[in-house]
Amino acid sequence: MTRALEQASPLGYVPPFDTYTLGEAYDEMFDGSGKPRESYRALFESLLQLPPEEMRHRQDAANLYFLHQGITFTVYGQEEGTERIFPFDLLPRILTHDEWAHVERGLAQRITALNLFLKDIYHAGRILADGVIPRELVLSSRHFRREMRGVSVPRDIYVSVAGIDLIRRPDGQFVVLEDNLRVPSGVSYMLVNRQVTMRVFPRLFRNYGVQPIESYCQSLVATLRSLAPPNVAEPVIVLLTPGVYNSAYFEHAYLARQMGVELVEGRDLLVHDNTVYMRTTSGLRRVDVIYRRIDDDFVDPLAFRADSILGVAGLFNAYRAGSVALGNAVGTGVADDKAVYAYVPVIIKYYLGEEPILPNVDTFLLADERHRSHVLGRLEEMVVKPVGESGGYGMLIGPHSTAREREEFRQRILARPRNYIAQPTVALSSAPCFLDGRVEPRHVDLRPYVLFGEDVKIVPGGLTRVALRRGSLVVNSSQGGGSKDTWVLQAGAQPQPIGSGN
Repeated sequence: MTRALEQASPLGYVPPFDTYTLGEAYDEMFDGSGKPRESYRALFESLLQLPPEEMRHRQDAANLYFLHQGITFTVYGQEEGTERIFPFDLLPRILTHDEWAHVERGLAQRITALNLFLKDIYHAGRILADGVIPRELVLSSRHFRREMRGVSVPRDIYVSVAGIDLIRRPDGQFVVLEDNLRVPSGVSYMLVNRQVTMRVFPRLFRNYGVQPIESYCQSLVATLRSLAPPNVAEPVIVLLTPGVYNSAYFEHAYLARQMGVELVEGRDLLVHDNTVYMRTTSGLRRVDVIYRRIDDDFVDPLAFRADSILGVAGLFNAYRAGSVALGNAVGTGVADDKAVYAYVPVIIKYYLGEEPILPNVDTFLLADERHRSHVLGRLEEMVVKPVGESGGYGMLIGPHSTAREREEFRQRILARPRNYIAQPTVALSSAPCFLDGRVEPRHVDLRPYVLFGEDVKIVPGGLTRVALRRGSLVVNSSQGGGSKDTWVLQAGAQPQPIGSGN
């Protein structure tokens, strides 16, 4: 059941919320009675005072900034071209100080437990011996790296950079949708979204009391520096990119520039006597820490895929010898396998003796005969995901699928049940977006970024991704999604609205 909001503009403009409807999902701006939540009240009142022409002008200014800064992403398989400006929505998503404090505690708990899990499975294997997680589930993961058994990593930290995807249930509670622990992307858009929002709503931003996020790149450098080999006082750090044709190349270049480190490709590095060197105009220079943005398979053609031209021959041996550190460690992907994800609550309980602060979405493991039978009888209600994919690819969204698509997935599941999990279709929360001169609700998720070095650091907020297509639940930019700025309010903040032209 949905209903439209009733509101009037004090200046006589056409009300921007006249097509805004409340459904079953939690709405970030309005409560169940249609009244703006206290944290959104100043934004709501400001929007009532701004005419559509002014809002369009601000949206155009934001788009122009993205264009001039070269802030783009690549969509593969599009005949009309692959390079696009990243879709950006003007209206921020707002979280209170208390909401964020709860999320922050949950993220710190989760990343701590996942690192303990990775250390355990590559060394003693206690959790497997105790039967807490099926041994075969871990060993059959496509991201489990037998080559990492017995390999020590700096500070025992396997995941130093993580992006944890959260959604808000209809009851308002945040839950974890999935963990991104290999090469999580999108943090540059979080930072750029803040820059753009401060430009288009300068007074509103100042009036709101928003916690800053600009320290992220400095925190990232500090995290990477903490991974350096012992007795290296001033480590040389590089960011390893697949190159300009990668979909996230803008982010790679942006982060390297902001951190003040060299952006390199595999051909810029070489290994001699288990030491990694960077080619420079003044000769070879030793490298101590590599922030890699390439997958395990392509890191070293001598250790993994022999046809890789993206990595560095001999890098894995240098890594095992401890002369160079990698962020993130090789083999971390087993912990974000979507089948292993189902066990994260018990992983937290096993290693920390605590209940999870942020629960999981209910998940069915299709390798389990009972789970599989349950799901196959309700495919039209389920979201089915391949366990090793990311970016929203290869999914079945049951309520939006055809009978033919469901039958195709049925056959895929029966052929390779270990490769799929299923979850009930969750009504992602909705947030206000400025679209075609109106403010309308669109479904959103949240990807906070977690850094783990000497301690856990989380900048307040994250990347709010938006399913810009009406009714869609897919927020990935590669499939029609966009993003918006995320404001976490300071304790005791009392936001004030703005007037037209400010």
